[in-house]
This record gives sequence, structure tokens and C-alpha cells, in this order.
Amino acid sequence: MVFAWRLERRRAAELEAFAAELGLSFDSARDSTADKRFARFAMFKRGRSRRAWNIMRGEVVLAGHDVNVEMGDFRYTVGSGKDQKTYRFSYLVAVNPIGTCPETIVRREGIFDRVKGMLGFDDIDFESDDFSRRFHVSSDDKRFAYDLISQEMIEFMLQQPPSAMELDGELVCISDGSSRWKVGEFRSSLRWLESMLERWPRHLADSMASIQGD
Repeated sequence: MVFAWRLERRRAAELEAFAAELGLSFDSARDSTADKRFARFAMFKRGRSRRAWNIMRGEVVLAGHDVNVEMGDFRYTVGSGKDQKTYRFSYLVAVNPIGTCPETIVRREGIFDRVKGMLGFDDIDFESDDFSRRFHVSSDDKRFAYDLISQEMIEFMLQQPPSAMELDGELVCISDGSSRWKVGEFRSSLRWLESMLERWPRHLADSMASIQGD
């Protein structure tokens, strides 16, 4: 327990220094509101005793946009007694500077996804067989998904696979919902988000701006 406590203290100190480097605020205290603020993302609604901590918040410049971000650690508990288990993961949630999007999920393909496909669940396929084999993509709006996942975006994601990305409304979430990141992985996630925004198809951004302007 003492060793684990020391590791947590060291992790908090490293994340606080990282937050200061980016000009973000830092709070190591437990926050019981994250599951409500990010309730649109299923990973934040699992289990009970849900808490976020080591929270970094503020504004950073990504792809020429001022973007509000929150990063941190999250935990939840399932089961009871001897079967009780606590799970932890890290996350990056940002306000999408390009606009509001239909719910769209991009994550690495797994066995369960292939089983669901056999049962008729929606997994969008693309012209790139390699991409379709490696990634599960679903969306409330297939046309949006096809516009977003352009050839340039496909090549980017094949070269730099995302931890997992979910768009919903004005938010974008980067997390696989199952692992905690080292400090360098928080940095990498921010860079990945910036690279993704840089490759956002111009025609899609224009059409989103037109619709939201109306």
C-alpha cells in the first residue's frame, strides 16, 4: 500500500509538471462529476463509485484552433465482495473546434466486433480493406462517417492508430477506456488529436459550418 501510494504521488507530480508546461490547471483531488459531464461516452457510465482525478484542464492550441481540453485518470468499480474489481483508465476530452458531430466511434477492431457484425450490428466498411479489417467504425450518420474518414484520414490512422476516438455533439474523446497512460502518452494523445484535426476534410468542415450557421 505504501509503495502504491508513493507511485501515485510521483505520478501526480509528473502530471502536474506536464500540466504546468501546457499552461493547464491541475487538480489531484477526486471528482465525482466526470461521469455526469461525459455521460454521452459509455466508458464513463460503467460500474459504480465512479471518480476522476489528476485532472488537467484549460485551453491549448491545436491545428491553429484554441481548444478547451480536459485530461486525467478515471476509475470505477464492478462486482462486490471477493468478486469486486476496480478499473482505471486515462482520457482526453476536448471541445471539437470544427463543430458539432453525430455520434461516431473509431476504434481498433476486436473479436467481439466481428461477432457483432455476424449478428447484424452496424460496422461501416470503407474502400480500404486494410482499414476495415483493423478498425471498427460506427456512426449515427453514415454519410458523415464516409466524409470524415477520407483517404488521407485512412492513411493517417493506419500509420498512427488511435487509442480509440469517439465524437458526440461538441465533444471528442480519446481513450480506450481500459488503460492508464504515462505522461508521454498524454502528450502523444494531444498530438494525435491535433494531427486528426489537421486532416479533417475541408468540404466537411465547410458543410458543418454552413449547417450550424443556419
